[in-house]
Amino acid sequence: MDLEAAIADYERCGYRLDMIMPADNPRVAVVSRGTEMLRLTASATGVQAEPFTGLGHPVIPPSTQEFIITRASDPAAWNTGRAGMQYRDLISSRLGGRYIASHIRVPEGGPVNDYVHHHRVRFQMIFVRKGWVHVVYEDQGPPFVMHEGDFVLQPPGIRHRVLEASKGLEVIEIGSPAEHETLRDHDLALPTPARNPYRNFSGQRFVRHIAATANWNEADGYKYRDTGIAAATNNLAGVRVLRVANAGERTHTGDFLFLHVLQGSAQLTSRNLGIHALGVDDCCVLPTGAEFALTGSTNCEILEVALPAP
Repeated sequence: MDLEAAIADYERCGYRLDMIMPADNPRVAVVSRGTEMLRLTASATGVQAEPFTGLGHPVIPPSTQEFIITRASDPAAWNTGRAGMQYRDLISSRLGGRYIASHIRVPEGGPVNDYVHHHRVRFQMIFVRKGWVHVVYEDQGPPFVMHEGDFVLQPPGIRHRVLEASKGLEVIEIGSPAEHETLRDHDLALPTPARNPYRNFSGQRFVRHIAATANWNEADGYKYRDTGIAAATNNLAGVRVLRVANAGERTHTGDFLFLHVLQGSAQLTSRNLGIHALGVDDCCVLPTGAEFALTGSTNCEILEVALPAP
C-alpha cells in the first residue's frame, strides 16, 4: 500500500491532505478531519498512521562540502513526485540534506493536478528549462506564463499553484533544505484580490525574471543577466545566467555554488579539482575554497546559483 493510495483512502473517509514531503518522492503526509490530525509514514512494509500534533521548527542541516558532477547522460531514475510531476536528482548526496537540485518534467502537458500550497524553506527558485508553465502566486496579480529561461524566486510561505504546462515542460528547481514540507492551503483562493509585489515573506520578496526583456551586464570576464534574487533575499542567494568566453580564475568562498550548462559547452579548470569538460545539461557543485576558471564555447550559457550571493 503506497502513500498516494493511503491518502486517497483517507480522503474517501472525510479527511483532507494538509502536508506532504518530500516533493520529489513523498514518504510522509499529514491528513486531518475536524480537530483530528494523522501523520502517515510510508515504508517498505506499508503506511503507518499515528496521531500528529503539529510541525516543529524547520531544520537546516549543517553545511557539507563536496565536488559533484552530474552528467546529462548519467542513468538516473525518474521518480513520480507531488501532483504527478516527475523528478530527477541533480545533487545525489544532497550535501548532507542542506541543498537539493531537481530536474522536473511534465511529459503530457495540459492542466496540472495541483492545489494552492506553500513550502517551509530557507531558499527556493524555479528556472524554466524547456516549454512553458502557467502559474499563479499570492499577492502577485493574475496568473502568468513562464517561458524558457524565465525564473521565479519563491520566498518562504508564499502561496502558489501550477495551473497548466506545455507538453514536455522541464524546470530546474533548487532549494534548501533538501527535504521540506509542502503545506496545502484549503482556504485561500488564487489569485488574491489585492496585488502587493513588494510584500515581505520571511525577509524575502517574490521575484519574476523574464529572460526576453532582461539586460546583460559584464564583469570579471563574464556577460551575465542578474535575476534580482540577491536584492530580494538580502544577499542570501544570487542567481545569474552567465555567458562564458574565457573568464579568469576565481575562488568560491561561499556555502554553495551550483553551475548548470544551458547551451554550448564549457571547460572547468581547477588546480585542486582537475579539468572537466561540461556539455549541455551537465551540472556541478563546487566546494568552498575551490579555485577555478571557466572557458566556454562561443554560445555557452551557464546557470549559476550561489549562497550567499557572490
